[in-house]
Amino acid sequence: MRVLFVSAYELGHQPVHVASPAGRLREAGHDVAALDLSVEDYDPQRVAWADAVAISAPMHTAMRLGLACARRIREEQPATPIAAYGVYAPVGSQHTLGSLVDTVYAGEYEHALRAWVDALAAGASPAQARSAGGELIQLGRGRDRFAVPARDLLPAPLTYARLVEGDDESVVGAVEASHGCKHRCRHCPLPAVYDGAFRVVDQASLLADVDQLVAAGIEHLTFADPDFLNGPRHALQLVEAIHARHPQLTFDATVKVEHILAHRDVWPQLAGRGMKFVISAVESLDDAILQLLDKGHTAADAGEAVHVLRHAGIEPRPTFLPFTPWSEVATLNRIVDWVLAHDLVGNVDPIQLTIRLLVPEGSLLANEPSFAAHIQRYDADALQWRWSHPDPAMDALQAGLEARVARATEAGEAPEATFADLAGDIRRAAGRDAGDAAEIPTGSLGARPRMTEPWFC
Repeated sequence: MRVLFVSAYELGHQPVHVASPAGRLREAGHDVAALDLSVEDYDPQRVAWADAVAISAPMHTAMRLGLACARRIREEQPATPIAAYGVYAPVGSQHTLGSLVDTVYAGEYEHALRAWVDALAAGASPAQARSAGGELIQLGRGRDRFAVPARDLLPAPLTYARLVEGDDESVVGAVEASHGCKHRCRHCPLPAVYDGAFRVVDQASLLADVDQLVAAGIEHLTFADPDFLNGPRHALQLVEAIHARHPQLTFDATVKVEHILAHRDVWPQLAGRGMKFVISAVESLDDAILQLLDKGHTAADAGEAVHVLRHAGIEPRPTFLPFTPWSEVATLNRIVDWVLAHDLVGNVDPIQLTIRLLVPEGSLLANEPSFAAHIQRYDADALQWRWSHPDPAMDALQAGLEARVARATEAGEAPEATFADLAGDIRRAAGRDAGDAAEIPTGSLGARPRMTEPWFC
C-alpha cells in the first residue's frame, strides 16, 4: 500500500509526527512517502502516487493548514482515502469527517493508522477501514513499541529552524521523549485527548532516532514533549544516555513552572549535559487568571523559576497568554514590567505579547461559566470558539500589536526593537509614560539562545 504522510507545520522542525508513524508503516511493509508543506511546495504527483494520505495535526495551525491540503486532495483525487491524526485532529471533525477526511485519530495514533492502512490494503472500504483502526478518537491509547522514525523521507534538518546564539547558528532536530501530559490546564488541548495521562517513548527507539539525526548534521536537540518532566526519571536517563553517545550535542525542552520548582535539583545536572534553555508557559502574571486556567503556579512562582534556571546556567524562555476575556491593560503592563525586571527581553519573542486565548472544540474552557459569557460563535473554518472582550479597546489593542509584529517580521527588525515598540503601545494604552519601556537591560541584547522560528501553536 502506498501511503503519503503530509505535515503542514511543526514549529519549524523536521516533523517527528510524520517520521514516526511513517517508520511504523514502512516497518510493516507498506510503501511510504512524505510531504512537508512548511518547506516544500504541494506536489500533485506525490498525491496521485498515493493509495492513501495521512495528514498530521499536532497543533492548531497544522490542522487548519492540513484541512486546506485535504480540500485540494479531494478536488484532485476524490477517491483517495484521507486520515487526519494528532492532538488537534478531532477538532471540528463534525464539519470535516466524511467530507474532507475519512477518519480521525488522536492521542496515540500509530497503532490505529497501521490498522487503517492494513485494512485498506486488504480491500476494505474507507468506512470499513475506519472501524478497523479502532475508536474514532484514540484517547491516549498505549502502544507496545515505537519504530525508528523514517527521517530519510523528509528534507534534511538544515532546511529547518536553527538555534541562534549571537552570530552562531546550529542545526536543530526535534524528538519527543513522551506524549500527553499529566496536568489538565483548562486552555490546553491535551486534556481533551489524554485526560491527564502521558506515554513515554522507549529509550532504544529514541536513541536510534538521535543517532540518525546527528548523522544528518544536527548540533542541537529540541525535546518537543508537552512537558519534559512529566516523567523526570525517564527524562534524566535519556539525557544521560544521549550525552554519553553525543557529548557535543546541546538541547532544550519545555517544562511547566511548577515542575521547574518541584525538581530544582536536576537543573545543574541538565546544564552540565548541554541544556541551553527551557520554554515554560508562564501565561500571565495575574494570579486570578492563572487560577482560571488551572496552571498550577502563581506569579511569584514564575519569578522563582527564572531564578532557579539561571542559577544553574540555563536561560528561561517564558511564553505568555496576555489576551483573555479577563485581561485588563494592567494585566499586559504587568507582563511587560516583569519581563524587563527579570532581564528577559532577549528571551521573549515579541509575538508573545500579542497571543490571544484560543479555545478549540473540546477545550475544558468552552463550558466554563466565566468564559461562556464571552462566546460569540463557533467558527468551523478557524476551528475555534470566537469570543470578544468586554472592553472593545482590548480587542483593538491585540489586533494592533499583532499587526505590528507582522510588519516587524517582514522587515527583519531586531526583536528587542519590536519588543520596545509593543511595550510602549501597552503602556500608552494604560496612560503611562512609554519612554522607560525602551530602556532594555543590556544583558537582553547579548547572545541569548533562541530559535529562528518564533513559538506559537
